[in-house]
Amino acid sequence: MTSADGESAADGPGERQIASDAVGVVVLGACATWSLITAAVHGGRPEGVLLAVLAVTAGYAAGRIFGELLPVAAPCAAAVAGLSLTLALPRLVPGPETVTPLGHAGATAAVLTLSAGAACCAAWATPATALRLGLRLLAGGMAVAGAALGSAIAMVTCGAVLLCSLAAGRMPHRGRGLAGLALAAATVTGLTWATAGSALPGGLASSLEDQLTPRRIDLWRDALDLARQDRLGVGPGRFGELSPTAVQATLSDGKPHSAPLQMAAEQGVVGVLLLAAAFCWMLFALWRAVRPTPVVLSAGAALTGLAAVAAVGNALSFTTVSVGAGLLAGLATARPVEPAPRPASSRSGRTALLAPDGRPAA
Repeated sequence: MTSADGESAADGPGERQIASDAVGVVVLGACATWSLITAAVHGGRPEGVLLAVLAVTAGYAAGRIFGELLPVAAPCAAAVAGLSLTLALPRLVPGPETVTPLGHAGATAAVLTLSAGAACCAAWATPATALRLGLRLLAGGMAVAGAALGSAIAMVTCGAVLLCSLAAGRMPHRGRGLAGLALAAATVTGLTWATAGSALPGGLASSLEDQLTPRRIDLWRDALDLARQDRLGVGPGRFGELSPTAVQATLSDGKPHSAPLQMAAEQGVVGVLLLAAAFCWMLFALWRAVRPTPVVLSAGAALTGLAAVAAVGNALSFTTVSVGAGLLAGLATARPVEPAPRPASSRSGRTALLAPDGRPAA
């Protein structure tokens, strides 16, 4: 029997975490293995994918450790660090071709979104009302910082994370909330794919093209054409060599600025499925986590915002973002260390153990 929060009556907290961790090992291992296979077939460069897998793994492990020891301080520190990083290095996205009217649809927006999620997680984890309010103001400040840096998408995603976090306090069933987040990510990805395939109505297509710029749309279409030419992909890191739009550009980073389309072009259908599996694994780990539902849904909203940013930008090309995603997932799925029982003297003069509620421990 499974509870509303995803807990099984037969499985303890340890068993639930072992199951989600095992799924993560399989998924991330498959991502690394498939990048090596496609690179061997087409002579690509799998270093970027391998580095991203390593970054997510390291961030997740660090998040689990610090989340167990410091369930409030760790996400709070992560939020402050993310905000400080974007203010100190506002141009995390290299090259002028990613600067569009939509904003910096790349690392800057992604880091701010993850930072807002970390602040919201810390807010739900603390019992202090004043600190909770301050952390929520910090999350709102991420949206203000995005606007100040000219990143409209960061302002939207950070605001959405804060609103979802506030709504999570009234949502008893985390499964429904996580399913809704997965649907939102799938919708953004589908819209990106439809735009690249010229499958949208004329008015909507023109509006999106004005926001995204024709150059980005051309990159997406090149990626889709490459995916149709070879179902197994052209090899990791080879999009810049084979895309006519990227080749003709004076300044180009060799990426289509859409994670799903880049995986489709370079690693084929299997690569897209593995990317989706990695996102679903994080949601599954959140569903199985022992943390309160508002903490879980706050982290899920931030990771969904990251998925939306990655669907229209090159956010996942930056190690900082990959580490941040793994860190947030680890913080939200960590099981905080329970306080040790307090010793007390019994009537017989021997030292007894008291449980946290003051009753003698069994």
